[in-house]
Amino acid sequence: MLKKAFLALVFSVTLGVTAQGQTTDTLYTPRPLLKGADALLVLGFVGAAFAVSPADKYFTQKLQDPARQSNHALNRGATFFRLIGDPGSLVVGGLTYGFGRVKGSRRAEDIGLHSVEAILLSGAITGVTKVVAGRARPYKDTANSRNFGLFRGFRNGDYDSFPSGHTTSAFAFATIVSAETSHWWPNSRWVIGPIFYGGAALTGVSRIYNQFHWASDVVAGAAIGTITGVKVYRYTHSHPNNRVDKYFLRAGVQMSPGSGWVPLLSVGHRQ
Repeated sequence: MLKKAFLALVFSVTLGVTAQGQTTDTLYTPRPLLKGADALLVLGFVGAAFAVSPADKYFTQKLQDPARQSNHALNRGATFFRLIGDPGSLVVGGLTYGFGRVKGSRRAEDIGLHSVEAILLSGAITGVTKVVAGRARPYKDTANSRNFGLFRGFRNGDYDSFPSGHTTSAFAFATIVSAETSHWWPNSRWVIGPIFYGGAALTGVSRIYNQFHWASDVVAGAAIGTITGVKVYRYTHSHPNNRVDKYFLRAGVQMSPGSGWVPLLSVGHRQ
């Protein structure tokens, strides 16, 4: 609860109290939120998750090697990248938006607002999937990676492994930052992309290392975060004053001190 309250406070201070509407955006011609071709992208990621699943036990057991688990550098690294995924990406997104509002920088506003949108929307998708899939976390039994139970994740956090929420958040953030910066500074894609996607990938590895997720959980989380980030980026930039931006800005105002708390940040935001 303290974590959610902290995230709500950051969001309200950096986004809600300064929300007056964004600069009109006409970067692209209007595009629909969903297209038929998106189904192929989703199927590609689903196929990747299935392809990785036979190696779930292998990766988990390799990372549980006593020498690796007792390595202080690996332990500290796992903690660092876990925090980058959640709550780091959401906090940085909110602060970036606030910085953009204060400095009058539309580019910073876009990165901040759209990353928050992508993280929360993808988190909602991940949260629902976790509840429905009901997959047991690796720490329950590292030898049984096929322990699924319909809706079991609703009752017990030990059974909401699939997909990885931290990885979802990290890839949603990486996608937005990479897309936004590549548009404004095309040459930056060769630096920004590898750094942020590399960090997101290490967030996923940290979840396997800590026995909270299987490798296929991480691939699925990366897929959800990436696809949602791409859709948010394209849709918001091709629809000036769109409903998605307006909703999140209005929600930020409603969460500001004195206006009551809206539990927006808790929706689907699970590990």
